[in-house]
Amino acid sequence: MPEPYLRSLARLLVRYSLNLREGERVFLEGPTYAEDLLIELYKEALDAGAFPTFALWPRGQAYAFYTHAKDIHLDRNDDVDFRHIEMADAFAVVFTQENARELSSIPPELMARKSRASKPNSDLFSAREEAGTLRWVGGPYPTATMAQEAGMALEEYVAFVVSSCYLDKVDPVAEWKRISTEQERLCRWLSKRSEFRFVGPGTDLSMSCAGRTWVNCDGHINMPDGEVFTGPVEDSAQGTITFTYPALYRGKEADGIRLTFKDGEVTDYDASKGRDFLGAMIGTDEGSRRIGEIAFGTNYGITRFTREMLFDEKIGGTMHLALGDGIVQSKSQNRSTIHWDMLKEMRDGGKAYADGELFYENGVFVI
Repeated sequence: MPEPYLRSLARLLVRYSLNLREGERVFLEGPTYAEDLLIELYKEALDAGAFPTFALWPRGQAYAFYTHAKDIHLDRNDDVDFRHIEMADAFAVVFTQENARELSSIPPELMARKSRASKPNSDLFSAREEAGTLRWVGGPYPTATMAQEAGMALEEYVAFVVSSCYLDKVDPVAEWKRISTEQERLCRWLSKRSEFRFVGPGTDLSMSCAGRTWVNCDGHINMPDGEVFTGPVEDSAQGTITFTYPALYRGKEADGIRLTFKDGEVTDYDASKGRDFLGAMIGTDEGSRRIGEIAFGTNYGITRFTREMLFDEKIGGTMHLALGDGIVQSKSQNRSTIHWDMLKEMRDGGKAYADGELFYENGVFVI
């Protein structure tokens, strides 16, 4: 990414997304090959009066872990990560990848074990986020691998990232504030409704969101952003949903996913690819069998599937469902060590109803 856009992205993440204040401690997390963005984040954090600390990992770290880890590494929580979560006021995490298939040969049960062992970390993170004492944001760092996965040249992909974050606007912060206002009106309307039904090819799924809050994703947690979401009542999902796009998680892929729910739990599942991996992740813990999030993508500037969920879940005209951990701001009570987003196209005749009223059709809100 050209240097001016790196600076603009870093400033957007630090000054708008995190709104870092003087004296706050922020951990800057990312791989060593993203050092130019990490340095820009470091400078912006210092300029804001915050105390930034790097948490970096080298190329191949994840593969090295799973190919050399002993039982003690897989089944015991990382106390250092726990202390970081205790200490931090904020995290800025660089989302990037150099090898999309790095973990493709790793048995899924090893990743499930590590997720279960890390539950104290995820629980503490969720609790502090819910209490408003911890903030975080993830921002993109384009690579040739990400461009290849998206089916683009690197230069084309960088332009895609820039436009999806509105970094090409004269004032990106003002643009995100405008989006925030529009989406807040939508969230207020949705939060007043209780019973939701989603219909489309291979799909007829109902659930209750009574008492839950629809959350406005306006660039304060992810960048790029553009979605509205909530966490359904945990035992309410009934019916079947079929997903349009491949679902990638921890370096593995499942495609052609179909899930059937009864009383909130997955009772049947299938996939044309990655069925065993899907089953292993569903069986991670009790919460991984339930829906932690239901959402609509609202960023109509993201027009194509890129195999990177940071972008794909925001595609205007799609919805997504996450198995596992619910987001505390939505008042979800589902807890799990996984959170796996799965994406469904809605521009192909998809409809959504709230308390019996059609409010979304063919990828567009009609209220």
